Amino acid sequence: MARKKNDGENVSAAPTEKKQRWYHNIRDAYRLTRQVNPSITWVLVGVFVLVMGVALGIGFAWGHPVYMSFFGLLLALMAMMILLATQTRKASYSQIDGRPGAAGAVLGQIRRGWNIEEQPVAVNPRHQDLVYRMVGRPGIVLVSEGPSHRVTRMLDDERKKVARVAPNVPVHLVQYGNEQGQVPIGKLTRTVQGLKKTLTTAEVGQVAKRLQALGSARTPVPKGIDPMKARPDRKGMRGR
Repeated sequence: MARKKNDGENVSAAPTEKKQRWYHNIRDAYRLTRQVNPSITWVLVGVFVLVMGVALGIGFAWGHPVYMSFFGLLLALMAMMILLATQTRKASYSQIDGRPGAAGAVLGQIRRGWNIEEQPVAVNPRHQDLVYRMVGRPGIVLVSEGPSHRVTRMLDDERKKVARVAPNVPVHLVQYGNEQGQVPIGKLTRTVQGLKKTLTTAEVGQVAKRLQALGSARTPVPKGIDPMKARPDRKGMRGR
């Protein structure tokens, strides 16, 4: 609708943004996964048929086919959502794997119990190698992005810096990549979260404050991907 100002001019009302419904998230997740895995449609159908078949079989054997068909429908839909969430996460990772900022985009999904620097603490602008820093109950974790022969020196330099500020805190070095001895993108989160816990929650906050004095790299993340746009939908990843 249009409204009139005091001077008689017509001014169009500002358009309102449409809310992203839950089924829109599912649709987007499905489209993203299908681009990487075209067979996802038949896989989802197969899961639905399998779960419903088992539920109906139990229902007829039990003498309650109607009840089990309803229960089987809910279970089949849940199984499909879990499978789609898993495949969507893999598809998202495969699209950003090897691009500058990929490690930061994945690490940005870790929230609870971790203090993560949004910007890399070390940047090699020539080769676009990066080092990210995060603090959690396992201690200080430095995650590199780039070939092993180049990032090894960068990780060692950062380890010496944090050791001066927090000398008694364990420092873990993790190399993201596809070379031997490096951690692929699909296992990066699991590797970091699987480190042995040695600090308390209060100590994590204290160490994070100490490291703030070191700051982060002045050079921004190299152009390649926008980590904010590259992050997969967290609700979709959890199957919600």
